[in-house]
Amino acid sequence: MNHIDIPETMAGVVLTGHGGLDKLEYRNNLKVPKPDAGQVLIEVGASAINNTDINTRTGWYSKGVTTGTDQGASAGFETANEEDGTWSGKPLSFPRIQGADVCGIIVAVGEGVDSGRIGERVLVRPMQQAPDNPSSYNLITFGSECNGGYAEYAEYAEYAVAPR
Repeated sequence: MNHIDIPETMAGVVLTGHGGLDKLEYRNNLKVPKPDAGQVLIEVGASAINNTDINTRTGWYSKGVTTGTDQGASAGFETANEEDGTWSGKPLSFPRIQGADVCGIIVAVGEGVDSGRIGERVLVRPMQQAPDNPSSYNLITFGSECNGGYAEYAEYAEYAVAPR
């Protein structure tokens, strides 16, 4: 596969903050990401709703949420703290494209990635070691600490996508 046309903008759903379903917005003017070194750009074929997507949106991971954890899916948690409402315990930047479970086709590669991967059908491994601390157990989740697959395109680390 020699050439794939990639648009400048895409449609997707973004999370605008921790909370209820009202924190999800459909937008059709999101910038298509460009893969950095060691990354691939995936044209998303499908993305499922993972419990991490819901838990991140509602702030369920926050240390401030200690009771009623079975009741926040539609409205979020009033006791959630913006500073630790993610899997990693670090604050998110918003808007965030969620979507942890993704499959699709690699349409572009960053520096250092074999261009022979373009056209490859892949599954995304949702959890990976944090790039700023890869020697520890510090994990991030696709669609939580980095943008995910609730859009037409997603970028991700090459080593975290597997042929399907």
